[in-house]
Amino acid sequence: NTTIRKKLEYLTWFLRWAKDNGYAVNPAFKTFKPTLKQTQNKVIYLTKEELVKIRDLDLSAAPRLEPVRDIFLFCCLTSLRHSDADNLRKTDVKGEHIEVTTIKTGDSVSIKLNKNAQTILEKYKDVPFPGNRALPSFTNQAMNRSIKDLCQLAGIDEPIRITTYKGNVRKDEVHPKWELVGTHTGRRTFIVHALSMNISPSVVMKWTGHSDYKAMKPYIDIVDSAKDEAMAKFDNLL
Repeated sequence: NTTIRKKLEYLTWFLRWAKDNGYAVNPAFKTFKPTLKQTQNKVIYLTKEELVKIRDLDLSAAPRLEPVRDIFLFCCLTSLRHSDADNLRKTDVKGEHIEVTTIKTGDSVSIKLNKNAQTILEKYKDVPFPGNRALPSFTNQAMNRSIKDLCQLAGIDEPIRITTYKGNVRKDEVHPKWELVGTHTGRRTFIVHALSMNISPSVVMKWTGHSDYKAMKPYIDIVDSAKDEAMAKFDNLL
């Protein structure tokens, strides 16, 4: 249903464009609104304990995963998408900041580096990479496969239930968490932990390049500690 809804949105946009540009279009599309059951996408992120497991994992038997771990943790610590971490150049590192023009949206963002992120960049500071990249480079597909291997080795196997709908038929599947982790999990992990630390959503949006509050809502909804603190403010209301 999620896929169908997305395709219908594209089709509706195209038909509006066609009508606005003088093409003959049946106006019935304006009122065509099928009921499609849909659940909110589950935000998959790593807890602090899971991040520590990955950081401390002995990779002597799988050295190919070491640079993958570094890139993934860097995304968890900076909010960068994998595409932007892959495109990061040594010249983009300005002391304790990185300056990035995001590939997906073209936004220009400046992100202050925390000590953990700085340590990762320092590790590769004198390593020559093609295009003067700041970090090793992997395709998104290769990163996704390797991140799953990394998380499986780290024992990140909490069972996660994913619910989807196909028409009116509900489908429930349970997966070990490592199967659901990918490159974008790094960005989600950063956002959840930033909000958990009571960093203002408006500040987080400046780091991530999100343009509206709506995009932050799924993350805010899952930060239980923030909910508890907000409700506690009512204790002195009366």
